[in-house]
Amino acid sequence: MNEENPAIDDKPKKKKTNIGALVKSILAAAIGVQSNKNRERDFEEGNPLAFIIGGFIFTALFIGTIATIVGFVLSTNR
Repeated sequence: MNEENPAIDDKPKKKKTNIGALVKSILAAAIGVQSNKNRERDFEEGNPLAFIIGGFIFTALFIGTIATIVGFVLSTNR
């Protein structure tokens, strides 16, 4: 315990969301199956900026994947 300033040790440590949990939460939210427990954990422990950036990256990858698949299908039917 910190004897100079005991209030420092009284604060609860805020846990960070690891990258695996972040990706899992983004994917679950994208398809609409996020559990209430995980959603609450994300709001309490997660960094909003990480979820926003992750959401943009997921969206870009999703659109790119769909565009690639459609382009491939259309090019093979000619």
